[in-house]
Amino acid sequence: MATKYSINWLSEPEEHDYAAARSYLSLLYTEKITKVQVKELKREVISEFNSKDIFRAASLPLLAVSNSHVRKEQRKIEAQQSLSPLLLIRDSAKGKVVIADGYHRLCAVYSFDEDALVPCKIINA
Repeated sequence: MATKYSINWLSEPEEHDYAAARSYLSLLYTEKITKVQVKELKREVISEFNSKDIFRAASLPLLAVSNSHVRKEQRKIEAQQSLSPLLLIRDSAKGKVVIADGYHRLCAVYSFDEDALVPCKIINA
């Protein structure tokens, strides 16, 4: 899909993004580690990475645009609504980046522009 929409971003993730990250991360790490990770994510500054590079680092498949959550995020882009930055964990032990929150947003952004700069908060595991 050719880029015909600009992708707008909030300056900071929304509070519910941290709760979603904590829920997901608690499946991968202990509750104690997860609590620390979310606290660190809240303090971290925003960085930017190309959407295609985040996908490669995370080793995740691109979800189809038929996915309801991806389509919801695409509609936000089309309506020029701002998206929340992604929350990422750099897990060197696993050799990949964990998308703690924002996978569906990333898929939606990628469907418009694989080179789009995506604001993220990223910490080391």
